[in-house]
Amino acid sequence: MTAKVALVTGGGSGIGRAISHRLAADGYATAVLDLNAASAKTVVEEILENGYTAAAFGDVDVSDRSQVDAAVESVRDSLGAVSVLVNNAGITGFKKFGHITDEVWERTLAINLSGPFYACQAVVPDMTKAGWGRIVNISSSSAQGGQQFMTHYVASKAGLVGFTKSLALELGPSGITVNTIPPGFVDTPMLRGSERDGLLGGSVDEHADRTPVRRAGKPEDIAAACSFLCSEEAGYITGQIIGVNGGRNT
Repeated sequence: MTAKVALVTGGGSGIGRAISHRLAADGYATAVLDLNAASAKTVVEEILENGYTAAAFGDVDVSDRSQVDAAVESVRDSLGAVSVLVNNAGITGFKKFGHITDEVWERTLAINLSGPFYACQAVVPDMTKAGWGRIVNISSSSAQGGQQFMTHYVASKAGLVGFTKSLALELGPSGITVNTIPPGFVDTPMLRGSERDGLLGGSVDEHADRTPVRRAGKPEDIAAACSFLCSEEAGYITGQIIGVNGGRNT
């Protein structure tokens, strides 16, 4: 319990998996939190096989404050107080504006915006007590440029950007930085699922060819930026939007 503790929500797959691996390799005791318990366990097994420290916390719905609070308490008991929080858990969706139901709207905001709010409130007291903390919120490049048929998703991620900026101003005097990474076109299982459903307006390769760096992003690209923002060297960076999108948004 001497290493700093990092908590990654949605750490069981895609970008969250890559971030969990990277922070563990950076020396953090990494708590992998996910709704899918099996996925969280698999990622932790991978991390342990590499010789690093991690623990799985599954069956946690970040839209439920009581579940988030209970998970954070379990992390404290198992690994120690949380020093780094990466709010990565989220859901996406494509729907024409007129077809977005109240239930879809509320569920999207509950996971993508209320989830980070609950997690931050759960861990900030420990960070404040320590006089050091790092919070990274994974938003979306669609919050910067908008995206048709994704009004509910974009609204939730744009809200997360504003949340980040405001929280950074408030927590800066306590030694806590708060930044957001809006990924753009990252090759994840979620993206491939959208491709299979014909929701991308073309294939992943076609979109990659139109990206300035001529490739899709990798989860490891996001993890690398997250690693830096969680480091000691990034202590003078807060309230910032660090785009990782291959030049698709500038």
